[in-house]
Formats: sequence, C-alpha cells, structure tokens
Amino acid sequence: MDFNMKKLASDAGIFFTRAVQFTEEKFGQAEKTELDAHFENLLARADSTKNWTEKILRQTEVLLQPNPSARVEEFLYEKLDRKVPSRVTGGELLAQYMAEAASELGPTTPYGKTLIKVAEAEKRLGAAERDFIHTASINFLTPLRNFLEGDWKTISKERRLLQNRRLDLDACKARLKKAKAAEAKATTVPDFQETRPRNYILSASASALWNDEVDKAEQELRVAQTEFDRQAEVTRLLLEGISSTHVNHLRCLHEFVESQTTYYAQCYRHMLDLQKQLGRFPGTFVGTTEPASPPLSSTSPTTTAATMPMGPSVAGLAPPAEAALCLEEVAPPSSGTRKARVLYDYEAADSSELALLADELITVYSLPGMDPDWLIGERGNRKGKVPVTYLELLS
Repeated sequence: MDFNMKKLASDAGIFFTRAVQFTEEKFGQAEKTELDAHFENLLARADSTKNWTEKILRQTEVLLQPNPSARVEEFLYEKLDRKVPSRVTGGELLAQYMAEAASELGPTTPYGKTLIKVAEAEKRLGAAERDFIHTASINFLTPLRNFLEGDWKTISKERRLLQNRRLDLDACKARLKKAKAAEAKATTVPDFQETRPRNYILSASASALWNDEVDKAEQELRVAQTEFDRQAEVTRLLLEGISSTHVNHLRCLHEFVESQTTYYAQCYRHMLDLQKQLGRFPGTFVGTTEPASPPLSSTSPTTTAATMPMGPSVAGLAPPAEAALCLEEVAPPSSGTRKARVLYDYEAADSSELALLADELITVYSLPGMDPDWLIGERGNRKGKVPVTYLELLS
C-alpha cells in the first residue's frame, strides 16, 4: 500500500496544533475567537430543535407501539433494510380470542352471540388502529427521523469543520503574536555583548529570520481567516434552514392530529354501532329505565351521542358561537388591540380565516367566547381568524 508520508505528517501536525490550542483554551492560556451573538442564537436554536425532536420522536414511537421489545425488533429490521413483518394489533388479537371462545362455548347462546358481535367490533378497532399507526409513521415519524438522520448530521459535520477552522485560526493568531514579540526582542537586544562586532551580525541575522517568520505567519493567518469565514457562512446558512424545518414539522404535526382525530372518530363510531347492536345505549340498561351510572352532565345520553363527532370531517367545525359570527360585521374593541408579527406563512382554510405571510405586521384582538388558540386579525379591510401559534405578539 502506497502511503503519502508527507500528507500523513502534515495531518498529524495539524491535529497536534489543534489539540494544543484546544487545551490551552480550556485552561485559559490562549485567546479564543468568539462567534457573534446571532450565530450563537442560531446554534442554540438548532440544538434545542434537535433535542426536542428526538424526545417527541421517541415518545410518539412509545404511543404507537407501547411494547419495547416490538420497538427494538422494528428498529433492527429498519437498520438491516428489511421489511418489518406485519404485526397483529391488540384489538385484532382480542377479536380472535372472542371468536374462538364463541365457537367453543356455543355461537347460538346469548353469550356466544354477544362475543361474536364484540369480536367483530374489536376487529374493526384493530384495523383502525393499524391504519392510524401506518399513517402517523409516514406523515409524522418519518419526517422527524429524516431530519435527525439527514439534515442534522450535515449540520453537525459542518459545525465540527467550523470548530477545526476556528482552532486553526486561533493557532495562527498565537503564532503571529509570538513571532512579532520575538522579532521586537531580536531587534532591540543583541544575542551577546555589544562590545564584540560579531554580535551585531548575529543580531541582524536573528532579526531577519524573525522578520521572515512574521511574514510567513501573516500569510498563514490570512489563509486561515478566509477558510474560517467561508466555513462560518456555510454553517450559518444551514442553521438558518432550521426555520424551514420548523415549518415542515408544523405541517407534519397538523397531519398527525388529523390522523389521530380520524382514528378516534372511527373508534367512537364502531363502539356506538356495537352498543346499538347489543340493544344498549350510553348510560342505560336493557329492559330498565334507570341509568347504569350517574350522567356526567345534565345533557341526556341520547343527545350526547347524537352530537359526538361521527367522522373525521368534524375536526374542522367551529363552535356554534363562532360559526354564527360574521367577522365583517364585528367592530374591533376600543381597547385590547395589539400588533403582531407573523412568524410563518399560513394558508387560510376557508373564508373565515386570514392568510398570512411571514414577517408581516397585522392588528389582532380577541372576542368574548373565542377559542384561546385563535385571534381576529386585520390587514387593511380584510378580517379573519388567525392561529396564535403563527404570531409573535408585540407590545
């Protein structure tokens, strides 16, 4: 094998120089080039985004798959680039046991018939759970995982390279400082007694040598400064891309909420159908007029069941008080209006909402009975609801 000994020696020398500079900085024996406050804020925000993305990812995995052994198995399959085998959900397994029990205990008996009906409902619940897990994994977990395994690795690599460039720059600064100090000393103080003529020649020779060393150190410093500035710009652009990551994760979060809403609506519909098949309704016994348990509110059970969400489409319905509100006819309060800066672009879902552009300023205020997650926004003659999470309220 052909080794490039010069390159190997050069790399070893650079590594040793960086190690010395890093050690001296830790002990306070060397000066350190500080990054500007904006850059430090970008670094802090990137670190915070990475840490919280990891926590949200891990806990969502626990929510979707509570079994730690199953999570480890799925992780190994993904690392080996093998397809994860289909896994029976808890509801589907319960449905299988109930169906087998009904077959053995008698499918024509009241107990057997009920077991069969409940098994069918549990099977539908298990299928809904499977769809929810699949949808959430694709629309929510995958983008978070792609950020950690893709964008964040690139950012970390460039940050390490920036750290090395900074160490090289500070080492060059220290070398130039020492060379200038030695040059000044060689110029003013001879090496030996001034009575001997040979000492003047030695002193002049030493001064010339240190002058060459200063010129070389200044050249190295200029090169190191250029490389550091270039790497700092590359890293800054990557860190500013975290804002786009937040927007992408926000969209994924909305999709996760929608899939979860659909899942729970399906579960409610399946269980309501099961109760009707069994001849029982929420809070009532068959053949009796007394409630099985005290009602949770003064609203009748039948009315409650009728008003519960029966599908995913109810996720976007507004409360009756807001649905009847005509924003164009509402005058802003005499006091309580505030200015707000828009953090991200927002596309209005319907005519009652106000589309937003990042960094624009709008006037916002709240009305009695409104959802606290929404405000009324005004831009010129246009009014509409705006989400609080997209705004930075100003004094």
